[in-house]
Amino acid sequence: MKTFENVTIEIEGNSYFDGAVTSRTVHFPDGSRKTLGFMLPGEYEFGTAEAELMEITSGELDVKLPDSSDWSTIHGGESFDVPANSKFQVKVKEITDYCCSYL
Repeated sequence: MKTFENVTIEIEGNSYFDGAVTSRTVHFPDGSRKTLGFMLPGEYEFGTAEAELMEITSGELDVKLPDSSDWSTIHGGESFDVPANSKFQVKVKEITDYCCSYL
C-alpha cells in the first residue's frame, strides 16, 4: 500500500535514541493504528507490548528477532514480524523508512 485514506495523523512525533529514530502515529477509521518513520544508521534495541509487522519501505537493516541467534538482512520492500511482549535488535545500514502495523 503506497497511500492511506481517511486517516488521522498525530502531529506530535515519537523520537527515540536522541532523534535517530522517529515516527508519526496514523489512526484508521476501524480503530487500528500504524506508525510511519525512519531510522538513521546505527544499532538499536526495541521493546514491544503488541505484536508488530515491520514493513521496510526503503533502506536496509539487519534484524535479530527474539529467540533467534541469527541476524537477517531486510531490504526496502521486505518485512518481518515481531511477537508481542518481546525485544528485537536492528543494525541500520543506511537511512531506512518503515511502516509498523500493530497486530
